[in-house]
Amino acid sequence: MSDSFDVLWLNASPILKRFDKPLLEYLSGYMRIAQWEYQQTKDEASSIDQAVELLYEFLEWRDRPVHLAGHGMSGAIALSFARRFPQKVRSLTLLAVAAQPANNWQAHYYFQRQLFSISRELVLASTVRSLFGNQPPHTTKKLVAALDKDLEQSPSSHSLFKLVYLPKGGVSMPMMVCGSKSDPVVNSTVLHDWLNWLKPEDKLWECPEGYHFFHYFYPQQVGEQILSFWQHHHPHLVEASALSFSSSTN
Repeated sequence: MSDSFDVLWLNASPILKRFDKPLLEYLSGYMRIAQWEYQQTKDEASSIDQAVELLYEFLEWRDRPVHLAGHGMSGAIALSFARRFPQKVRSLTLLAVAAQPANNWQAHYYFQRQLFSISRELVLASTVRSLFGNQPPHTTKKLVAALDKDLEQSPSSHSLFKLVYLPKGGVSMPMMVCGSKSDPVVNSTVLHDWLNWLKPEDKLWECPEGYHFFHYFYPQQVGEQILSFWQHHHPHLVEASALSFSSSTN
């Protein structure tokens, strides 16, 4: 495989990938970034194992390890891959991923459905407010539809019958964990649980605001933190990419 990229951004939620775009546009000004997407078919069992296997097939013949990154469920897949195939990963960057990786927005949705006798639509509307803050009615309607579709497409194993859990723990390569102080899903308490697993070279950072999709609302602020982390562990790469970007825009 050609080493035409340095960073691989994972996306396992096709309907939600629009919220990654502002951050990826910012980062691509300094790093060579590729996107890897996974879309589960209706006939597949809900499991991240298939995504991990397909990701390995994609990276199997690559000569150098990559900086792997992802948000939410996509980050959980990146984490599982990094644990299984550490030789393929130079660093790991997780956004809105709890120390218990299965504690995502879908787990919170199904927990509310189990706890309260209210409809799917009402719980999704409440979830939109939790994930994005108060939005105009027409925007809320669109976001409810997007989350509803993500429940069908995402490889999460959660259901009304059972909430699943994934192994907790860290990884062998440098890792950065990002969250938001206003995220009700991966809140500060949940995020700081990572401190039990972080190594000296790892980094935990919280965005002051932005809810669950903080990287959408504050792409430059988040991007600067991630670039600083990559530069610390791979300085020549970021510097060379930045110089290349600068010369191409002059």
